[in-house]
Amino acid sequence: MAEIRVRFAPSPTGFLHVGNARTALFNWLFARQHNGVFILRIEDTDVARSAQKYETMLKEELQWLGLNWDEGPDIGGPYGPYRQSLRLPIYNDYTQRLLQEEKAYYCFCSPQQLEKERKEDLAAGRIPIYSGRCRHIPRQEAEQRVASGEKAAIRLKTPPKGTVSYRDLVRGQLNFDLKLIGDPILVRSSGLPAYNYAVVIDDALMKISHVIRGEDHISNTPRQLLVYQALGLAPPKFAHLSLVMGKDGARLSKRHGATAVAEFKRQGILASALFNYLALLGWAPPEGQEVLSREEIVTLFDLTRVSRSSAIFDYNKLYWLNRQHLKRLSPQEKARHAYPFLKQAKLLPEAMTTAHWQWLAKAVDCLVEGVNCLADLPREFGLFFEFSANSLNEEALAILKAKGALKVIRIFARKISKYGRFDYERFVAITREIRDETGAKGRELYHPLRVALTARASGLELDKFIPLVEGGSRLDFPRPIKNCAQRVAELLEYFC
Repeated sequence: MAEIRVRFAPSPTGFLHVGNARTALFNWLFARQHNGVFILRIEDTDVARSAQKYETMLKEELQWLGLNWDEGPDIGGPYGPYRQSLRLPIYNDYTQRLLQEEKAYYCFCSPQQLEKERKEDLAAGRIPIYSGRCRHIPRQEAEQRVASGEKAAIRLKTPPKGTVSYRDLVRGQLNFDLKLIGDPILVRSSGLPAYNYAVVIDDALMKISHVIRGEDHISNTPRQLLVYQALGLAPPKFAHLSLVMGKDGARLSKRHGATAVAEFKRQGILASALFNYLALLGWAPPEGQEVLSREEIVTLFDLTRVSRSSAIFDYNKLYWLNRQHLKRLSPQEKARHAYPFLKQAKLLPEAMTTAHWQWLAKAVDCLVEGVNCLADLPREFGLFFEFSANSLNEEALAILKAKGALKVIRIFARKISKYGRFDYERFVAITREIRDETGAKGRELYHPLRVALTARASGLELDKFIPLVEGGSRLDFPRPIKNCAQRVAELLEYFC
């Protein structure tokens, strides 16, 4: 088999959308599985909309996902440059050849004329296709008009009838009637190449073996095949992926929620989880397993198992996968991932000591299973940092109003004050003493103590909570943590 060479060729005109990220991922997987080459090519001929900031972000997000490229604008390669704006002389050489061979021609139609033709076609119930009015202008006359300064686009001459066919690796045999294509523009009157022209030359010269892209490019394929034919170049194999849709069946957009890779990164979705989820959009592993590592996906991926049906983006499924990937991390890894979100919320210091990191690892390990993404952690950490006796909810207040509740708390406060350092073992001993003194047990005993310590009616088990609060109270945080004795005293002062 010839060397597998695939490419991801985005335009730097906006954020990296999950649909494009999925396309990049499938190309990367196909290359890695076949020991091939994954190429990053920047298609920046849309000068008005292209921006360096988008290109920078795009590269950062691909790298964050782990989609490293083997050739590209920043690392070079044997078939560069890998930026379309630097390849204009290459396109021009091919254009001159097509003009000389009379496989292409100058088109002097104004935008107004083309729009008039389009409206006439639509009014007559016809598919809008260029009439070919400039096709028969003698080449010498056309060249003279261009030399005199008249603006002109360049169009490809296509056969008047017949079909263009190819076998799609996802969709099978596809056929296109030439009568519905017309003469596509190769070069705009601005001198910049059209997408369907530049991409053919780039893919051919970069020896791309497979073009894996979204199904919105299916209509481009016959035009590109005609360019390959006119230039005498061998086309690659094509595979068109279904589009990523929202649950309502509409194409995924911002109204469905986050759609950019950067947004999921800001939410605290792990790169491994998003990688895993994107791989499952339109592809299913043979054993039905869903929680997969990057290495497992590379091994199992099979382009022939990619579905023709639309891929539905399910945010709940992504959050579930994120929780599964978080579970796979060690406590120390969880802490490293959580730290930026908690620091941004001004809960953790800039300079973390070993003791801070040890405390954080234990705290995150206890709380992370309750969140969809790491950006939710600051809210959960309020359990440690936001104790306030005057902000109890109705359920907690109802517990305190129960008969004997405040008596239990008063006895607990008196006994806990005897200890310089408090821990869970002492908590267990004290609760036994209170039970013997008052007869309170079960809910009557433990629910009032939970409210006194946490200001909540439910939550983290006290055998985990007490060591974290006591340990945290001895560390320097931007917002100090109150220890158990301080919490109980504050609550009694407020309610008594």
